[in-house]
Amino acid sequence: MALMSSFAPRLSDADLLARIQSYHWWHSIALREGLTTFGGKTEAILAQEEQALLSPFDLAGRSVIDIGAWNGYFSFAAKRRGAARVLATDSYIWNHPIWRGRETFDLARAELGLDVEALMLDPPQITPQLGLFDVVMFLGVFYHLYDPIEVMARLRGITRQLLLVETHSDLTDQARPGMVFYPGAILNQDATNWWGPNPATMLHLFLQLGFTRIFYRDHPTLGRARGIYAAFTPEVAEGLILRFDDNWRDLDVPGAIEALVTA
Repeated sequence: MALMSSFAPRLSDADLLARIQSYHWWHSIALREGLTTFGGKTEAILAQEEQALLSPFDLAGRSVIDIGAWNGYFSFAAKRRGAARVLATDSYIWNHPIWRGRETFDLARAELGLDVEALMLDPPQITPQLGLFDVVMFLGVFYHLYDPIEVMARLRGITRQLLLVETHSDLTDQARPGMVFYPGAILNQDATNWWGPNPATMLHLFLQLGFTRIFYRDHPTLGRARGIYAAFTPEVAEGLILRFDDNWRDLDVPGAIEALVTA
């Protein structure tokens, strides 16, 4: 059996630009000097999101899974921050005939030269057979799921230390747990947008799933319209947490939700 070389000739700048322009992008990723995949999210916004999401944690030597990776920005960011293993997964976008997400991910990964694994996987298909990951990233996916609570239970089964969730929010002025259902395409004219949970809902959902410490912060550019949550298992290693800045709130202490509502 003949062996096939994994070496791929480097694209010229002109050929790479043509490839970039042949796709629709969501993540703006600098692939080369002067060549960026200008997407719906700018480099500046993504840099702020990366700082908010990943800077509190030491990913060096950790295993990370990025569920709903899209073009792969946060998968690549985790690898650049020293993660020993990064697995990027997606299904809807990677199979989409217009977004062609898997092709964009593969192009960016090849050009950046980062050792990031890829797996076509729909979140409801997650099982313990996938293995345990120190850090599970679930960014911009929760509200796209018709049954997000069932998927959250699946995520708990693969989380060794930290589950990071970023999601659209609603009812943020209420301390009582609540979640808004959006039928049809009434949220941003997108029929894949189903739910808007408030922080109280997310807190109690994390606690019900066996997470023991839950931290929250507003989105760095969209404010309370989107929430970022860091939920830790009882087995979390002390060295994983570097530092939470003043934007983060410890939700699992008495009165935290009430204080957040009135802030």
